[in-house]
Amino acid sequence: MGRYNFRPQRVYQATTQLLLAERLTAPPSWYDVVGNVPPPQILVRTQPIEHHRRSRTKKRSKLFHPQNITYPEDKLRREFFGDHPWELARPRVVLENDGMDAQTEDWSRIRQPGRPLDGESVVRRQTWLMENISNMSKAGAYDQARKEFYEERLQEDVERRVAKEEALATGAYFGKSMLEVGMELEDKEYERWREWAGREVIEAKQRQASMYTGVDNSSMAISADDPETIAGLEELEEASIPAQGQESFGGMPVRP
Repeated sequence: MGRYNFRPQRVYQATTQLLLAERLTAPPSWYDVVGNVPPPQILVRTQPIEHHRRSRTKKRSKLFHPQNITYPEDKLRREFFGDHPWELARPRVVLENDGMDAQTEDWSRIRQPGRPLDGESVVRRQTWLMENISNMSKAGAYDQARKEFYEERLQEDVERRVAKEEALATGAYFGKSMLEVGMELEDKEYERWREWAGREVIEAKQRQASMYTGVDNSSMAISADDPETIAGLEELEEASIPAQGQESFGGMPVRP
């Protein structure tokens, strides 16, 4: 048989013979499935259909790999979302495209009824301009679609702001905005950093002082709540020392 191994194709026949000879008490779980849907008899792998021509031949390891399915709109999407990465952070309904949108949508304008304005609207609008406007370049269609997109998005922001102001005027109450929440978090982080910076400054001064005294001042830091410190202060308060100093007792007389 050469280098080909045909034993996997005869698994069903071999299992049937074992069942007839009562070598197996029960058929395997896959026995009926393989009998109803037998494996193919073709041993030669066919090459996948090529959707576009390649500039160079395939490697032997990738000879049977299918080609990637690409569309002209993929480059337009990559360009738009590369320039506007935050558009990907907006919520999006993934079930809004059913493949029949071309029958109900007219991309001669960027605003479509029942469809939210997003980056896909810019891509569809740019594609329509390139296909229906003569002498319209890719860059020109992209600029025009972006300009219309910016105008519509600005109009949405104005309407949202006016609606909020009207609601506030009638007694509505809104929670903290994202800007206010961010400022509070920033203030907390600043206070935490301020305390840490104060401790670092004190430790740096103590280390600088210990460089000249030869003693680590961090272990000699005086605390007002320390019992020994309180006792020492009380002794200093009890001691009455005159301004001219104490009288000397004993010692050598001074020659006149």
